[in-house]
Amino acid sequence: MKRLAAALALAGLSATPLAAKPAPVDVTRFHTAQTLPRLKGAAVIIESASGGDPASLEAGVWRDAVARELTAAGFGSATPGAVDAVAEVMVDRDTQRRERGRSPVSVGVGGSTGSYGGGVGLGLGFNLGGGPKEWTTTRLSVRIRDRRTGEALWEGRAETRENAKAKDSAPALTAPRLAHALFAGFPGTSGETITVK
Repeated sequence: MKRLAAALALAGLSATPLAAKPAPVDVTRFHTAQTLPRLKGAAVIIESASGGDPASLEAGVWRDAVARELTAAGFGSATPGAVDAVAEVMVDRDTQRRERGRSPVSVGVGGSTGSYGGGVGLGLGFNLGGGPKEWTTTRLSVRIRDRRTGEALWEGRAETRENAKAKDSAPALTAPRLAHALFAGFPGTSGETITVK
């Protein structure tokens, strides 16, 4: 019985939820050898891409996060009348429910009592649940284009998928995390997708 009690205690420890780490971020950047020199020291103004509400508080959270990373990457800020480039910020957030019919993971604990050659088997199952029922996929896309010609000088996107109810899925936390991952090691290797944890 002591072994059974120990097994039950171990199972209880393993079922205790650990502090969740933020989900990894997949990042892809694009640029060319011709466009990179034109980015050095450029004065940039940040705009929300068409399709969203640029006046919304959430849009401001994303623009601010991108602005901080652009400054860290060596870009200068500018007024609309004295700007070299425009950084267009676009955000997509999509929440999906987990498919029904999938069985949750179950862990069994077995034990036996009695002398050699005979005994009673005991089996206990612990339902650890089927995981989050809703996931939120968030994608941050930024395009830096020449203000005069409209030519794209650099493009990048950062994407993550996490529990919709997790604290880290809130825009106030997701925005700086995705922006930092997107501009880490700027300008990055063109066409390569990396995972930032």
